[in-house]
Amino acid sequence: MGGFLNTEFTENTERKEIGKLFQRICVAGHGEDVIDGAEIKEIVKEKYGQAALRGKSGSCCGTADATGSSCDPITSNLYDAAQMQQVPGEALEASLGCGNPTALAKLNPGEVVLDLGSGGGIDVLLSAKRVGPAGKAYGLDMTDEMLALANENKRKAGADNVEFLKGEIEHIPLPDNSVDVIISNCVINLSADKDRVLREAFRVLKPGGRLAVSDVVTRGEIDAQIRQNILLWVGCVAGALEEGEYREKLESAGFEQVEIEPTRIYRVADAREFLSEKGLDVDAMAPQVDGKFMSAFVRATKSKSAKTTEACCAPACCH
Repeated sequence: MGGFLNTEFTENTERKEIGKLFQRICVAGHGEDVIDGAEIKEIVKEKYGQAALRGKSGSCCGTADATGSSCDPITSNLYDAAQMQQVPGEALEASLGCGNPTALAKLNPGEVVLDLGSGGGIDVLLSAKRVGPAGKAYGLDMTDEMLALANENKRKAGADNVEFLKGEIEHIPLPDNSVDVIISNCVINLSADKDRVLREAFRVLKPGGRLAVSDVVTRGEIDAQIRQNILLWVGCVAGALEEGEYREKLESAGFEQVEIEPTRIYRVADAREFLSEKGLDVDAMAPQVDGKFMSAFVRATKSKSAKTTEACCAPACCH
């Protein structure tokens, strides 16, 4: 769901109205300000609810349309023609991702897949086709409007092996050791408690299970002001992690064989208009930006001998 502000606010007046609030949230993700995690969650819920309604109406600016095109260089051209033909157009139009985890993740027939922050359901529906009738694809989202859209897309696709769950990625409503593969499309960067998200992902994965997510990451040391403005442009809410920090958090959660593979590197030219509007000298900052902000495919595994130590606290785990 990256490219958040680009996809959400097509009018300059709307951008200016809440830009300062999102700036605070981006900074808060790196400990330079204090903002309630619940406030972040409510903002994300509200704005993605609006995105779901636009998906139903077929509007596009930032989200991909039925041709796969988009005016947002982050969210555009993520799915190939064959994939676009496999899902309802509304699922594609509501996609706010920064990558395509279904193209890079290894999925086998009969496996159970969970998509964290599933939105309109595009990655769930594509995964369901790959795991086949003997497999299962879950989507988890906290936004009622997105869940309604996803279930409508499920009906249109005739996907019997798909189930959408309401919940938060910090509290996954599934039992321990129940999922073979976890995917996510630029949603973990929206959480104010990424450590909790990764621990929960580790908990629900079966021993030997795989994490295969797309996310926005940064590389190396970057001037604080430049970082804030670029992250605001690419859709930061709680803040994208530096790739070394991301790796450390995964390993701390218990994951092994961590790999972070850049899939789309953002260039300052892509953000020229946005940054110029903020009074920044784009040409002067280019050397500090190019190659340091990117979408990445993040892989990790849960050891076959790993033991889950946290218990699920959600009611759905007892079902």
